[in-house]
Amino acid sequence: MLVGKAGGSRGKRSIWWGVPRWAKACTILGVVLMMLSGSVLVGYQALVARYEGAIGKGDLFGDEAAGAVEKKSDIKGPLNILMVGIDPRKPEARPLSDSIMVLHVPAGLDRAYLFSLPRDLRVDIPKFPKANYPGGNDRLNAAMSHGSVVPGQNPDAAQGFELLAKTVQKVTGIKRFDAGAIINFNGFQKIVDAMGGVDMYIEREVRSEHRQPDGKMRQLKPGGGGYLGPQAKYEKGNAHLKGWQALDYVRQRYPKNGVPDSDYGRQRHQQQFVKAMVSQAFSADVVTNPLKLDRVLRAAGESLIFNGRGNSVIDFGLALKNIRPDAIETIKLPGGPVTSSSGKYQGEQLLSGADDFFAALRDEQLDAFLLEHPDFKQKTR
Repeated sequence: MLVGKAGGSRGKRSIWWGVPRWAKACTILGVVLMMLSGSVLVGYQALVARYEGAIGKGDLFGDEAAGAVEKKSDIKGPLNILMVGIDPRKPEARPLSDSIMVLHVPAGLDRAYLFSLPRDLRVDIPKFPKANYPGGNDRLNAAMSHGSVVPGQNPDAAQGFELLAKTVQKVTGIKRFDAGAIINFNGFQKIVDAMGGVDMYIEREVRSEHRQPDGKMRQLKPGGGGYLGPQAKYEKGNAHLKGWQALDYVRQRYPKNGVPDSDYGRQRHQQQFVKAMVSQAFSADVVTNPLKLDRVLRAAGESLIFNGRGNSVIDFGLALKNIRPDAIETIKLPGGPVTSSSGKYQGEQLLSGADDFFAALRDEQLDAFLLEHPDFKQKTR
């Protein structure tokens, strides 16, 4: 588990301990908001200092141990940023990366592409001596778990992130991530509430598995196996969502609750919400109100552990200041289930075209690729 600033005092109780386990899917990556809010930070020097001080720091790539933390003179594209949401549980439990997103920013630093990798994707996880992990084939979300092992101490999520990053690099062919973040659910809900809620489009009616219409948790059925009582409902159309509603909506992934494409639908809703959240952050209601902006950015800072490989999140925010929500293209990677010879579900696999997408990303040819493969563009409505 994360402890302190995600790298120190591993034996102590994590500052994230106690977050409900069901929150694991609700990692809608506030780092996007923070890095893409650089333009509104100019001129707010006192606010910037407080904001930067609130952000957790962690050696997510093993650079500090290797002595490779020198700050770059400036930030140049193209950039690849890995953003991971974890399931915060007891400090002695290994973390699982339940939401994995990559933000790719081309050389011009004026637009971006956001894609998710399925948490159940079957992958080859490389050998990782730090955790005495020999390597093997497993689901992608297990990479952080395997990498977090510290003999005789509580698991270290920052160390686990390092193995996850290596695994994602192996899957995508990305040679190096320029920054990374681990996202905390509880802090993220505070971001949404600090903004006064968020406006987004609900693509179809979705019913909550866990929440009642008033936001309270539904009752478990006696003996388990589901829940009882009325369900919170998110109707098709434009909606204004409170923090708990937004997080509840984007965690739904069962066809019985109105998400016929299961985890792929959940990924799409998360990406749609990232764009809605960034749009809200750029609204006049936030950027022209110093008190609200202060609350939003401090809540954002408290919700993540960030590593910019020598550059701060403010440095990245200023570098990406020209990106606006309508310049973020959300991507749908083709995937499907993997089953055993007996028909048992084993996980997910990426289908034809995904490797071509990754090749186009590496070669800075995504615009041309998407012209030929428009079905890779995630629908926004």
